[in-house]
Amino acid sequence: MKKGAVVVNTARGAVMDEEALVRALEKGQISSCGLDVYENEPSVHPGLVDNPKVMLLPHMGTWTEETQTGMELWTIGNVRCALEEGRLKSRVGEQRDLAYDS
Repeated sequence: MKKGAVVVNTARGAVMDEEALVRALEKGQISSCGLDVYENEPSVHPGLVDNPKVMLLPHMGTWTEETQTGMELWTIGNVRCALEEGRLKSRVGEQRDLAYDS
C-alpha cells in the first residue's frame, strides 16, 4: 500500500489482520484507519484501542427502519431458497463449503 494510506473497513472483520494493521500504523505506513468491524469481535486489538490515529465505531450502518425491513425480507427469502432449492441467494465466503440438504 502507498505510504500514508488511510484504511477504512466496514465490510467484514476477517478481511483485516489487526496485528499487521497496528504494526503498519506504528511505522507510519498507514496514517490512520476507521473500523466498524473487527477481526475477533467482540474483542478489539489493544493497539487499535490505544491509538489516537484510529477511529473505532460499532457496526450500526444498517440501523434504519428501511434497511432493517429489507434485511428481514432478504433473510426470509434466503431461508425459503435454502429449504426449497438447497442453495442461498447470497453466500458469504465463510459459507462456501457448507452443504445444504433440501
